[in-house]
Amino acid sequence: MTGRLVVVSNRVPSDGPPSGGLVVALHDCLHENGGVWYGTSGQINDAPSDGFSDVAGDGYDMRTFDLTQAEHDGYYLGYANSVLWPLCHRRADLMALSTGDFETYIAVNRRLAKMMARELRPDDQVWIHDYHFLPLAACLRELGVTATIGFFHHIPFPAVHDLLALPQHHIFPQWIASFDLVGLQTQRDVAAALEMYRSLVGAEQLRDGSLQYRGRNFEIRSFPIGIDVDAFAKEAGRRDGRALLNLATDERLVIGVDRLDYSKGLDNRLSAFGQYLEAREDGDPRASLLQIAPPTREAVTAYQNIRSEMERISGKVNGLHSDLDWTPIRYIHRGIPRDTLAALYRAADVGFVTPFADGMNLVAKEYVAAQSHEDPGVLILSQFAGAAEQMTSALIVNPYDIGEMAAALRTALSMPLAERRERHAALFKVVQRDDIGHWTDSYLAAMARIAHKPLVAEAV
Repeated sequence: MTGRLVVVSNRVPSDGPPSGGLVVALHDCLHENGGVWYGTSGQINDAPSDGFSDVAGDGYDMRTFDLTQAEHDGYYLGYANSVLWPLCHRRADLMALSTGDFETYIAVNRRLAKMMARELRPDDQVWIHDYHFLPLAACLRELGVTATIGFFHHIPFPAVHDLLALPQHHIFPQWIASFDLVGLQTQRDVAAALEMYRSLVGAEQLRDGSLQYRGRNFEIRSFPIGIDVDAFAKEAGRRDGRALLNLATDERLVIGVDRLDYSKGLDNRLSAFGQYLEAREDGDPRASLLQIAPPTREAVTAYQNIRSEMERISGKVNGLHSDLDWTPIRYIHRGIPRDTLAALYRAADVGFVTPFADGMNLVAKEYVAAQSHEDPGVLILSQFAGAAEQMTSALIVNPYDIGEMAAALRTALSMPLAERRERHAALFKVVQRDDIGHWTDSYLAAMARIAHKPLVAEAV
């Protein structure tokens, strides 16, 4: 790579050693190559400086900036998470369009662009992450920045008909076109992005597959994100997950791990488990569902509603089916350490991953990586998770069909060992091939190629 790698994300890993696949991967890239990582500090400061603060990095610089309370409310809780998040997750009906939030969102992106522009070099390769900074490249271009700028969208790309519900839908395509490389999770997301440009006057797809729009040449490609498979598998074998839960010898375990978010299909998942219990016959294994759902964005009304619904359904199912020595749904509304999660995945007979919409869903990949090759569990996976595009050997379900999910649970819990091994071997091969290192290397290789690409390509 020529020039520095410059990473931008909403937060930087300033709370101790990096953890989590994405953060570790970006840390390793910067540690190896040097560079800068920009992001918010996580601190509220109603008189922020017009510059960055330095945070100690490991072989690279970390530069943070504070948000005011008004910026946190309008940029982060407001436009990013109450408008763009539901829009991208096919829930335009949940968009909370509040006066001033868009202006605050744009103002934060412009403030960051102005501070970055003073420090960027022409040969830098800037890698911006996620929906918080969709307009950032456009803001940087307005300030004359010519560096190669890439973007990775970790969540689903919005459908064209949903985009029409966004008051700023007319400028959204220009935000995207201001990047040189736009990375999406799946081919389905790429198709959605290309459909958006096909509907626009003046947009062209060129012979090399790139796009041209309003004087900008750029590429949209799929880069499915992965995990550190070897590290997670090793972690999963360190502790006995069944002992942690004090499970009975004959008790089967189904596990779900998700942030408490309406896009995760949690209410239907609990209902499907309840329906499975209702159809359970004498002699069928006794199964428990462990649903871990840490809180997130609790100030947003839609998240308060899904929490209430989760508590209602779990209470109803447990009231109907609990016994003196058995509670069928264990619902944990807090975070669990990553090393503990790995052990719990390994102990689970079924991984229940059923989002209504998801960019990728790394829980599915973590579950597969954690399993014993000799006696693996079964992955049940929503057709709307980005991971379903790669992980076709899972039991693929429609998360809106509660009966189908209940039937999939019965199939998974009665699946013969030979079939479980065959499915797991195919899934593990995919997860290992497309791990986090492959994702990082392939994206940065594409950025480097674009940095040296001729400016003009022939139209189709």
